[in-house]
Amino acid sequence: MGKLPANTGWIWVKEGFALFRKQPVEMATLFLAYMFVMLAIGIMPVLGQILPLVLVPVFSMAFMEACLNIEQGRKVYPNLLVTFFRTPALRRLLTLGVLYLLAAVLAVAASALVDGGVFWQVMGGSKQLDEDTIRNSHMSLAMIFSAVVYTPAAMAFWYAAPLIAWQEMGLGKALFYSFFAVLRSGKAFLVYGMSWILIGVVFPALVSSILALLVAKGIVVVIVLLPLSLVLTVVMYCSFYPTYTAIFGRPQSLSERHLPRPDAGSGQD
Repeated sequence: MGKLPANTGWIWVKEGFALFRKQPVEMATLFLAYMFVMLAIGIMPVLGQILPLVLVPVFSMAFMEACLNIEQGRKVYPNLLVTFFRTPALRRLLTLGVLYLLAAVLAVAASALVDGGVFWQVMGGSKQLDEDTIRNSHMSLAMIFSAVVYTPAAMAFWYAAPLIAWQEMGLGKALFYSFFAVLRSGKAFLVYGMSWILIGVVFPALVSSILALLVAKGIVVVIVLLPLSLVLTVVMYCSFYPTYTAIFGRPQSLSERHLPRPDAGSGQD
């Protein structure tokens, strides 16, 4: 794992756009299917608050596998979402999801050191998020503090799922390699993160501001921003794949790994 130059972060973003352009409808459909599943799980009492985060590693691999399919010239289908539920790596991926959940809970809990527990209460639903809450507390600082606390965990999680699913690593080994891979490529990840803040946050905010000035109707702003946000989110998911291949190389295809192909039996190649 050699160090990568800072401009690699921008290259990852461009490669994400390139992957999306090859199969935009298919990737958007996969993402909408994922959102539908998450919404369905979310309505479940109690488990609906826990399972979406626990299942993130499993579903994130569906998007990684989709990018691999695109790269190999294969069609992407929504049933890729269930691919990694049928692999030996499932248990480790679910354990990784539990660690996601625990790390997120600890990071939010740590914010109480800054704002006395306001952010924790808002996230837990016991306190309303309104102007008074924001103005009369240090919640903004608490959110930043939580993000800083969560950063080492995010570094360990970044590559853990594909290392588990594609390289058959154990959980501890995958977390170790992921953390130090991100650490060694820190400049590239800094550029990557800043690029997505500009593209995914600043750009849509700028577009909405311009539309609000030109068009008085709020519905027009919504009609424009919804598909824009959808596209940018899917492209960001696509950009995760080149961050992996730049360091760990390209994984084997489904057939090479002896996994069930999502399009098996469909008559399409």
